[in-house]
Amino acid sequence: MRLILIRHGEPDYKKDCLTAAGRLQAAACADRLASEQISEIYTSPMGRARETASYTAKKLGLTMTILPFMHEISWGGENIPENGHPWTLSDRMIAEENTNFFLKDWRSHPYFAGNPALMYYDTISTEIDTFLEAQGYRHMGNRFLCAAQKEKTIALFSHGGSGACVLAHTLSLPFPYVLSVMPYDFTSIIILRFEFSPDQYVFPRLQLFNDVAHIGVTDGPFLQHEL
Repeated sequence: MRLILIRHGEPDYKKDCLTAAGRLQAAACADRLASEQISEIYTSPMGRARETASYTAKKLGLTMTILPFMHEISWGGENIPENGHPWTLSDRMIAEENTNFFLKDWRSHPYFAGNPALMYYDTISTEIDTFLEAQGYRHMGNRFLCAAQKEKTIALFSHGGSGACVLAHTLSLPFPYVLSVMPYDFTSIIILRFEFSPDQYVFPRLQLFNDVAHIGVTDGPFLQHEL
């Protein structure tokens, strides 16, 4: 099974929809995904993700299924700097504190212990495990137990934050580490492949990351911005 993660196009965050450039990105993304043999399309309930997904759904003649848990994450917290913004805080943990996320528990760090981002991470982690088990892959530690399941390709349209939660959890990587070292752009394509080995333990392989060739350079009509 392949799980394709797609971030939404350039958004108007206040209106929760795509900008004119974002709609061009979404159309280009749909053209790019047309050859991926996608059989199912899932999307965050938020407008910018649903609008992005709609271009691919129309292109492929597929319906979209809403996954409420893939809603974009929130952040904040009393006495947490940078208004609790997890990307900036993760950068600070590396640049200023030289944090080794593989040795220290990022959950207990003051930046995340009281930050709503942690609650979102936990919820998305639990729900994506349920989703993947329904596809035939039960998450057990750093690996997945594969049940009998036909190979297929699933597309999931979401956000910079909720998508990073999925990546961190499924790849067994610390969430702040993923936020800092694995940024990805608007309508970027990420592919995780789960091997088909019934009754065997498997693990996801990162086949493709941050593919934005379909929108060309990052200036002109496809100008991209940081989250």
